Amino acid sequence: MTSRRNFSPWEHFLAGAGERHVDDPVPVDIASAIPAWRERFRSRLARHLGPTPEPVPVNFEVLDEIVVDGYTRQKVVYDTERFMSVPAYLLIPSSRPGGVGPAVLAQHGHGPGKEQVCGVGAHATPDDHGDYAHQLALRGYVVLAPDLRAFGERRDGLSPAERYPCDLNFVHLALLGFNKLTLDLWDVARGIDVLAAHPLVDPSRIGMVGLSQGATMTLFAAALDERISCAVVSGYFSSFVQAAALPWNLCGSQVTFGMLGAFDHVDLGALIAPRPLLIQSGTADPIFPVQVAAHAWGRLQKVYRAFDATDRLGFDVFDGGHRWNEGAYPFLDRHL
Repeated sequence: MTSRRNFSPWEHFLAGAGERHVDDPVPVDIASAIPAWRERFRSRLARHLGPTPEPVPVNFEVLDEIVVDGYTRQKVVYDTERFMSVPAYLLIPSSRPGGVGPAVLAQHGHGPGKEQVCGVGAHATPDDHGDYAHQLALRGYVVLAPDLRAFGERRDGLSPAERYPCDLNFVHLALLGFNKLTLDLWDVARGIDVLAAHPLVDPSRIGMVGLSQGATMTLFAAALDERISCAVVSGYFSSFVQAAALPWNLCGSQVTFGMLGAFDHVDLGALIAPRPLLIQSGTADPIFPVQVAAHAWGRLQKVYRAFDATDRLGFDVFDGGHRWNEGAYPFLDRHL
């Protein structure tokens, strides 16, 4: 027997992943072919993400509010499907010159949920720059910070502490015929509905930002929803194969069946173009290396060049690891 036998599921995955290549990637070197490709890819992406729930009224409700330095923090809830509601914080600046203005959906990554990005209580950790919803409210933005499924108030506590609760939720939703990522994106879209309906928000000036898993949501949501007029993807942009090459990196919130070979990060970014998009990457990020981000950004820059919009695609490289960077704020100020 000359063939190499393997008993490792991980080695089996790596071998299969190494053979996956996107069949119809964005033609970055043929500007004239990009519009037709985008139409093909929109349909392909929708098919790949699979079914979505039946729409229901959001039934937006304010449960509580507290005035903090510079803004009012409301505890709110809204419905996204028949058996699911979303708890969130809505941050409303104390002073909004001109009244109606821009808003941002600030999506958390792995961790405690909305409390972290809002800097609430024990989760107020400014040293890691993770309180970006709080910081945006101080800059005058109306900010919505929702909990994703299996995080914050939406965590059931069914899985052991050493396991991602999103992985368990991924299994349960697969049994029902849904991708977890798809349902999280559905919830995000309902959050955009909430912001667009707010009397202090200009619906044409809604942005979305997020770190890590929050960046996953931002990249996908901005590709799917053109109401998101500006996006910041922090600590994520690279490629699916590279991201999956670390065995503990991705989770049930960030994958769909057959994703490798179907599309890649650059393809999603190509649907965002020519809307403003900032990619952030730390020089010491161990799970989304800056050199991989730089390569993907270089390809995406060609798409933005085809739209004569290279000034709307930013690449913020900073000294540091897997964290948010304050370079996002001037980008949002300029483009929102």
